[in-house]
Amino acid sequence: MGLDQTALNEAALARIEPGSPVAIIDIGSNSVRLVAYSGISRAPTPLYNEKVLCGLGRNVLSTGRLNEEAVRRALQALARFRVLCEAMHVGQVFVLATAAARDAENGPAFLEAAQAACGHPIELLSGRREAELSAYGVISGFHAPDGVVGDLGGGSLELVDLRGSAVGSGVTMPLGGLALQDLSGGSLKKARKIAAEALKKAGPQLDTLKGRTFYAVGGTWRALARLHQAARDYRLHVMHGYTIEPNDELSFLQVVEQSDAATLAAVESVSEARRPLLAYGAVVLEELIRSGRPREIAISATGVREGLLYEKLDDAARARDPLLLAAAELNRLRCRSPGHGSELQAWTDAFMASLSTPETADERRLRHAACLLADVGWRTHPDYRGEQSLNVIAHASFVGIDHPGRAYLAVAVFFRHEGVSPEKASPLLRQLAGPRLFEQARLLGAVLRVAFPVSVAMEGILPRTPLAMRDGAVVLTLPQDLRDLASDRLSNRLRGLGRLLGVEARIEIAG
Repeated sequence: MGLDQTALNEAALARIEPGSPVAIIDIGSNSVRLVAYSGISRAPTPLYNEKVLCGLGRNVLSTGRLNEEAVRRALQALARFRVLCEAMHVGQVFVLATAAARDAENGPAFLEAAQAACGHPIELLSGRREAELSAYGVISGFHAPDGVVGDLGGGSLELVDLRGSAVGSGVTMPLGGLALQDLSGGSLKKARKIAAEALKKAGPQLDTLKGRTFYAVGGTWRALARLHQAARDYRLHVMHGYTIEPNDELSFLQVVEQSDAATLAAVESVSEARRPLLAYGAVVLEELIRSGRPREIAISATGVREGLLYEKLDDAARARDPLLLAAAELNRLRCRSPGHGSELQAWTDAFMASLSTPETADERRLRHAACLLADVGWRTHPDYRGEQSLNVIAHASFVGIDHPGRAYLAVAVFFRHEGVSPEKASPLLRQLAGPRLFEQARLLGAVLRVAFPVSVAMEGILPRTPLAMRDGAVVLTLPQDLRDLASDRLSNRLRGLGRLLGVEARIEIAG
């Protein structure tokens, strides 16, 4: 990985010490939202999240003005957010405004009133600036992203090319749900033509999308993904990192466009104010898929707000791995001996290096995260530790991980508690992980089942008790002063690992 794991863990522990939270208020064309975070970090932890659907961008393109009722609702929300920030002792508040405020003739007057209501200066984002922050948000939330970011708001769509941490040029178009509804006069047929014509101006972005990932940012697209999960009976209800195959998405989007929103499965999870915009979001995404021909659509829960936090980090902080940082934080909060997680990483590193089948860098990264999470269920009743650990990990607010990786982490720690028989695992998570990651999870689960009877989750023992494949057998070596750790229970665990690898297993006493 090129990063010092001890430094990563220390950084994660440092960021959960008491300090001032930060908050971002996002004045969008459809919603006004407050999100408070524990601090500015590579893996920011949300403390509070509230949105009010004000519809500031409704009819702005046809009337040129922000609606008075929408303005009233927005100012009321901003005044409330000011009080909430004071109650949370927020140290810094960043306020952003987007398309509706920059496009309306009464936008300057609204921004002046909004600043008085929230008590903080407001940054009015240009379309280019909004695209840049959206790209930073995807960088903050995905491991080694490569593709095109599309941020769909109520007033505009921003597209920007992204390769790792390199952000290309962005483009903004008036294709947000409210704007498209306004421009089309409520006609989906006309909306499709408007979207297709506008997207012709996005050649520099869409020409590079073929065979790569389209990162979908924005509440309307997240709502569509939620409905897609319901239609497919997909039960890992985590939006971030959820991926969809384009042809499957096209058929689903056509159903959305042709149906009354009220008839769609799980539509009750979508606010009534957003439901009329679903079809317009579907039209834009369908045209993007047809024009850009991406390999997959990945749903991003990180966008402009997280991009702003990422922008404020120095280069060293940006280089850190958000998954490992978040796993280290959970390790610090929930495990018996936090340093044991780091020792597990090194102990399993040595064991994996002794095997003839190498793991990839991504698999090693996931294994390191699993080691940090291996003891998060220890406070649970013994009969439920596997199930509880699985639920905590599968549904944790991690970023920098896709759904197969999330399934691997959950199943590996589940196997640590429940044994590695394949039939014990959730069929959904087994399918999500895929054959290779599932077997990797079984292997790590078997290794962890050896580690804990040796170390009892405490620091200082694993470095003295190496596990390795040697001369065609799995060998656990105990020093003389720890020889009494050898027991039937430990031997059975070791033999279970040997059976999984198809070799013999034994305990040796050093010297």
